Amino acid sequence: MVGIAIVYDIARWEERALIEAIRARGLKPQIIHVESTNFTIGDGLDSSIDIVLQRSLSHSIALTSTILLESSGLEVVNNSRSIAIAQDKVWTLSLLSRSGIPAPKTIVSFSEAKALEAANMLGYPVVIKPINGSWGRLVSLAPDKETLRIILEHRLYTRNPYMKVHLIQEYVRKPGRDIRVFVVGDEVPVAIYRVSNHWITNTARGGKALPAPIDEELRELSIKTAKTIGVEIAGIDIFEDNDRGYLVNEVNAIPDFRNTVPATGYNLQDKIIEYLISKIKR
Repeated sequence: MVGIAIVYDIARWEERALIEAIRARGLKPQIIHVESTNFTIGDGLDSSIDIVLQRSLSHSIALTSTILLESSGLEVVNNSRSIAIAQDKVWTLSLLSRSGIPAPKTIVSFSEAKALEAANMLGYPVVIKPINGSWGRLVSLAPDKETLRIILEHRLYTRNPYMKVHLIQEYVRKPGRDIRVFVVGDEVPVAIYRVSNHWITNTARGGKALPAPIDEELRELSIKTAKTIGVEIAGIDIFEDNDRGYLVNEVNAIPDFRNTVPATGYNLQDKIIEYLISKIKR
């Protein structure tokens, strides 16, 4: 019998839906709650596990638990390298650039003076982001030099060393929305518009999910992006620019899809489990 494990830290709607999708196929899911488990390096948890789906919400727990599971010879989706890349916006954007994948213009600075200089080069308004994180947290819009200076001052006095690395990005004038595209293996099964009057359109921040059409350009761009980062299951955030077309903003290795399923009627959890089973049977 196929053995699928799901590793998680918080059981959200997505994790429960994935577990039910496994049970619907007559299979018994192996459920690994990281806070209730000891991981012995180099020693597998259960010989009946064929593949593990990583679903931890915490970035550090997701990466560390994946590394520990891989040390036992288990196959984890997504693997540790792709999770590490996707969690790091600088690493992600650097690989996208090397692969010729269009993305917003970005400058990284390590001091307040150079960050202000970078903003002048890009032209205001600019977006300043932490190099890791999700859901639009700690992402700020600076319409002018004084606002950016205040944001930088707050960042410099935090204890998080990563906040001393300033990712300055052009402000892309989106049409009141962005696109979240889901990739599963070599397929792009579903996408949504995330619509909001706010410049941050994440559904976790109040953006509304609506079905989005998938044209061939969007499909090819999403698959190329996923392969560049090395993710097998991903949520890719894409902007629409009037002059340049699609721009890849971020890659999510453990994507939320709670709002996607009701908005589109597409059971993404079934597609993910179907993909994992196909990998085991190859």
